[in-house]
Amino acid sequence: MTRQEKQALVENLSSEFKNANSLIVCDYKGLSVSKLEILRKAARSSDAKVQVIKNTLAKIAFKNAGYPDFAINDTNIFVWSNDQISLSKFVVKFSEENKDLFSVKMGCFDGEIVNSDHIVSVSKLPSRDELIGMLLSVWTAPARYFVTGLDNLKKKKENDN
Repeated sequence: MTRQEKQALVENLSSEFKNANSLIVCDYKGLSVSKLEILRKAARSSDAKVQVIKNTLAKIAFKNAGYPDFAINDTNIFVWSNDQISLSKFVVKFSEENKDLFSVKMGCFDGEIVNSDHIVSVSKLPSRDELIGMLLSVWTAPARYFVTGLDNLKKKKENDN
């Protein structure tokens, strides 16, 4: 890779990382190419991006994007997105399916470094759509109970007559 290609890659990654509010660093040592393709497909369905990047280039891109200092070493694959919950869900699920070959090391959510336990905890939260459904259920409950009460009152009056 030439110096210009490296500079272009770092510039591209810097802008990608600036636009993403969540990033996860994983170890993928021993993972086959077919398994990596499965990870990439899962990432596309979650509107996330996956890339293997040299650690030195990744550190420069993190610095340019305003991320805190990462202590990254060994083999790393970087996964980033704008939705922390969906990103955490699919990465943790993939990690559980490939326990010996793929592991979550750390991440950065909203500019703060988080450990793998935090990422697993976030993966257990309900998704945005599930939260909206819960909220709508709470909002419609009073009207639903009011209508049920009116229906019961109507039935009682019919039975009294």
